[in-house]
Amino acid sequence: MASQLVHFAGLSDRDRKAALPLPKLAAGDTLELRVRHEGGREQTLSIPPSATAAVETLLAHMLRGERVAVLAEDQELSPTEASVILGISRPLVVLRMDRGDLPFRYIGKHRRALLRDVLAMKAKLDMRQAAMDALTEDTEDLIQNHGL
Repeated sequence: MASQLVHFAGLSDRDRKAALPLPKLAAGDTLELRVRHEGGREQTLSIPPSATAAVETLLAHMLRGERVAVLAEDQELSPTEASVILGISRPLVVLRMDRGDLPFRYIGKHRRALLRDVLAMKAKLDMRQAAMDALTEDTEDLIQNHGL
């Protein structure tokens, strides 16, 4: 699969105010999408139950004003795209690939990493950052409250 740039979408303030959140769906409820074509023709599409939670989550984030992107976990990303998700520089992504920390493959001479591997690395980096933040808090507490 060729790498595609990550595209984020969001709602304008006007659209957010006009839209209503989905009601909480119970077991057995169905979700349908009604499409009104430019010529006036209408079409109703059923959303499969397995996709309902994804649609609910997507709309909830967008209604809170967050920008979202829908990606497949087997999508391949360039080092530049991975760096955006990881919040680190492209050269650092390439270094992590070279060290074996981030699995990748070559397509010609270009590196590509699977989104699922990038997200796994992000989870590890986030855990490390949380541990560092906790350690910093503890250190500051020791300095302020115990004069160390």
